Amino acid sequence: IDKQIKQGAAADERTVKLLLLGAGECGKSTILKQMRILHNSGFTDDEMTQQKRVVYNNTVTAMHQLIKAMQKYQIKYTSPDREADAVIVQDVIKQGRESEPFTPDLAVAIKKLWADKAVQDIYEEKRLECHLHESTRFFLDSVDRISNVNYKPTDQDMLLTRIKTTGIVEVSFIIKKVHFRVFDVGGQRSERKKWIHCFEDVNAIIFIAAVSEYDEVLFEDETTVSDLLFP
Repeated sequence: IDKQIKQGAAADERTVKLLLLGAGECGKSTILKQMRILHNSGFTDDEMTQQKRVVYNNTVTAMHQLIKAMQKYQIKYTSPDREADAVIVQDVIKQGRESEPFTPDLAVAIKKLWADKAVQDIYEEKRLECHLHESTRFFLDSVDRISNVNYKPTDQDMLLTRIKTTGIVEVSFIIKKVHFRVFDVGGQRSERKKWIHCFEDVNAIIFIAAVSEYDEVLFEDETTVSDLLFP
């Protein structure tokens, strides 16, 4: 028994528990995914297949947000033909098919809308108000690749997909015989009550703040990150 206790104590000494904290959308999950790629053999084929749905969702949802912004600010498309393309995207959203593989019509509609100068202009001017992620341009520029029937997400795709973290996600890896356990928890206010369950035996807390988002409003209200830091 004493030997087992000593072995357990030695194992605990070689284990480092890290907790990632920060507001929603600050990049905690992206950092965790980067750790997996660098230190834990990346993602399995099953995970990449599942993540395809998130890529489709992020791309279609981003274009839908731009379409709504065009309507909200009463901005006309450079080409009147884009109205029909906008209807195609809106119908996909209404039918709940935004996480499904692109049909040829949908892929063409998104490409034409994204190429429209008025859409590009509203993206540049109203990205923050539309709550568009920084990865929006990356995915909308990649519609040809994403819509291919043989599409398989790349590591870059996996890093840039955005989905709200709920609950607690753990990644484990070993560096120089030290076992690291890194925990990611949801950053939205509704998720923060779960943080307390992760604090036991934590060696360090890594608080994440995205410097690019100092003037952006939080997803759950209209408070900016800088307002919270500097009231």
